[in-house]
Amino acid sequence: MSLPAGLQVLADLPLAIDPDEVLRFQGYKHGRDVPGADVRALFDEALAEGRRLMEPRAVARWLRVTRRTADLLEVEGEPLAIPRIGASWGPVEHAAVAVCTIGEPLERRVSALWEARELPLASMLDSVGSGAVESLAEYVNDLLCGQGLPGLRVTNRISPGYADWDVAEQRALFRLCAGAAIGVALNEACVMTPGKAISMLVGAGPEARVDHYFTQCARCWMRECAYRRTPARHTIRR
Repeated sequence: MSLPAGLQVLADLPLAIDPDEVLRFQGYKHGRDVPGADVRALFDEALAEGRRLMEPRAVARWLRVTRRTADLLEVEGEPLAIPRIGASWGPVEHAAVAVCTIGEPLERRVSALWEARELPLASMLDSVGSGAVESLAEYVNDLLCGQGLPGLRVTNRISPGYADWDVAEQRALFRLCAGAAIGVALNEACVMTPGKAISMLVGAGPEARVDHYFTQCARCWMRECAYRRTPARHTIRR
């Protein structure tokens, strides 16, 4: 199985934004809370402004897994301390590291709105940005999944700072795949700038364990994929 070599810089990526995801960031519970007409109008305004400001792009790199233990994945000699990774992913042979962002303009606009005390629009626009970068990360995960097929089973993404994976591991990910190519930097506290950015790691291998927690097939855009494990319910490509 041949995977793409070297650093992949991806620009002008399609971006779908789920209104329910944005409203979740606003505190609405899907299926329980119903936003009023004023909230919907505010969302529409923020969405239109956000679409003008967002610059979705990503950088990704496929690498060899050089060692595996129960709580460690070594990628090209770089150790990543990930609790229970052995049980979660099984015998992965490759890993892809990626960083994605929607850029800085939206964040600058949110800051300007806060300073102007236009608080409802500032908050909604910030939530639009959060929903957008999550959707972008799912799209990049789908691209990586497609690059591994056929022949390899590709896991869904994990990121430092979530579950039990220490956020300090961001440094190791950036050594493997620097975000500088798309304008993403890492500060001393391992926080990315711009803030609307997500780093991720996926694994791949003929015997990779994915079925016990795999969800991306349910909203994957690859309709003709022969390796689909569950019917698509919705898609992040619209």
